[in-house]
Amino acid sequence: MGVGPGPAGAGSLQKDSKVAAAKGQAVRASRKQVTMKGLYFQQSSTNEKITFVFQERENLPVAEDNYVKLQVKACALSHINTKLLAEMKMEKDFFPVGREIAGIVLDVGSKVSFFQPDDEVVGILPLDSEDPGLCEVVRVHEHYLVHKPEKVSWTEAAGTVRDGVRAYTALHYLSRLAPGKWVLIMDGASALGTIAIQLAHHRGARVISTACSPEDKQYLEGLRPALVRLYSKDDEPAAELQLLPHKHDILTLLGVGGHWVTTEENLQLDPPDSHCLFLKGATVAFLNDEVWNLSNVQQGKYLCVLKDVMEKLATGVLGLVWMSLSRLMRPKSPWKGSRKIKEEKSKLFSFNFVISQISVE
Repeated sequence: MGVGPGPAGAGSLQKDSKVAAAKGQAVRASRKQVTMKGLYFQQSSTNEKITFVFQERENLPVAEDNYVKLQVKACALSHINTKLLAEMKMEKDFFPVGREIAGIVLDVGSKVSFFQPDDEVVGILPLDSEDPGLCEVVRVHEHYLVHKPEKVSWTEAAGTVRDGVRAYTALHYLSRLAPGKWVLIMDGASALGTIAIQLAHHRGARVISTACSPEDKQYLEGLRPALVRLYSKDDEPAAELQLLPHKHDILTLLGVGGHWVTTEENLQLDPPDSHCLFLKGATVAFLNDEVWNLSNVQQGKYLCVLKDVMEKLATGVLGLVWMSLSRLMRPKSPWKGSRKIKEEKSKLFSFNFVISQISVE
């Protein structure tokens, strides 16, 4: 004998409708959480002025194929190379800000093989990324990420990854650093210099670095390189300010078969300079920290570099990196420079490797 609809059936329908309404509210709430603002920069038509603006982001869809949806926990700010963007035809009306990120995986695409939700990861967003690192949630291809060690904090991971890749590229790929070799690292108290000194020591090299102020000298004493002073306590005219040696000084310091690694893209070598390099069998290599992201040919090596940098940070090989980054946040004293390196040239050795990360005339 059947039972017709009654108070009990009506109550069940009301309960189902309430559950459906609650689920709808939950979905709308989750969508609302991923609606956020991201930081972008806009360059004027004359390329002289850059304006930073916040823009509303549309709801990010579920990650597809090889992409990972990431909740950003820390993002580092680095120099925006507008010249390179123009050369690579990547100019946009609004370009995302912040590329070095660390965070937690929220969702993965169907073809992602290295990560799963709740993994802690770190990486560098590619130049053509549509998402800014300075945002709550971003999407990134899995080939730009590696796992973050549990011992490494979010800020340490994001703040170290770029300079770690730069130092690793200079020492291991451009210089082929080997145990027992001599290496001169300019401005060793910088973030890049700090990492390069520690990686070189770990490799068994003998390191000499330059200090541009007493503060730098005191900091570098904890890293144990031999030091060359590039500052003077005497007041000097601004026209004589010179914190770096001349390119001829570096060429003179290079030993037979030595390597000079520089980030100065406009370095000009005269015929006598080239002849000096020829006589020594020495080379000049240019350190472009974007080279890994401009080509996917050696993507596997790039991921190995990222992973190794994080492992060395976790094991203490790069123990003073974050101290250097924090120190660089403070303004430096206006110390006057001098060409002290010329006076001490006779006390130095012939270097197998020289790394300079700022302009050399």
